[in-house]
Amino acid sequence: MSKAQPHKARKRFGQNFLHDMGIIRRIVACIAPKEGQRVVEIGPGKGALTEGIISATKSMDVVELDRDLIPILKVNLFKYPDLRVHEADAMKFDFRQLATEGNIRVVGNLPYNISTPLIFHLLEQADVIDDMHFMLQKEVVDRLAARPGDSLYGRLSVMAQYFCSVESLFIVGPDSFDPPPKVDSAIVRMTPYTTLPVVAHDLKGLEDTVRIGFQQRRKTLRNNYKGTLTAEELESIQIDPTLRPERLDVPDFVRIANYLHEKKAL
Repeated sequence: MSKAQPHKARKRFGQNFLHDMGIIRRIVACIAPKEGQRVVEIGPGKGALTEGIISATKSMDVVELDRDLIPILKVNLFKYPDLRVHEADAMKFDFRQLATEGNIRVVGNLPYNISTPLIFHLLEQADVIDDMHFMLQKEVVDRLAARPGDSLYGRLSVMAQYFCSVESLFIVGPDSFDPPPKVDSAIVRMTPYTTLPVVAHDLKGLEDTVRIGFQQRRKTLRNNYKGTLTAEELESIQIDPTLRPERLDVPDFVRIANYLHEKKAL
């Protein structure tokens, strides 16, 4: 990789540049990119992870918001003419436009300050994504992968696991970054289902059902759904109204959402 001018990480973009080559090689091994695959990287920074991927795929798309990083990235990766740089906000980017000849793969060291809404944005486009590999704050990865009964199991867990199989791969310490963050990071693999295990009749209805269910997580379902569902209605769909929301799995929330959808249609 050629050397470009130094670039100071910007707090407003949540930038922490990965520099540990051992970790970079381990991430690339987990992704296992192959020539011809359409890989899209969010926030490539100076291209440390990008080079490990594009050396295998030969072409690649990257989405970068910081315009000052783009010339640095192009200099560092000058020997890869098929690097396509999109100067854009990933939160507003239409990833579907890149899936013109088949599904895409998405990777990135995501800014911690927008990681959750960005994941929700990507889940809305999960039908054109084969898999996603992200570096995230460890707590966010733990929330994504949490199972019913876990203390971190919540809205993000349910919605991510509705669309995807979620695997926490390994932890990355602060010293692997410049500047080092104040928390541990982790790598997560999210693989969208080709066929959803359970299907919500109305996705917005499922999102609302999950949000209401977790709005007061220490209260029971009977209390959280008060005014929306009676205890008897919950029992009629095999949901115990005395449970707290973190005890329900994804099919349980889908069952509640579908019941409410059918009730509204009456």
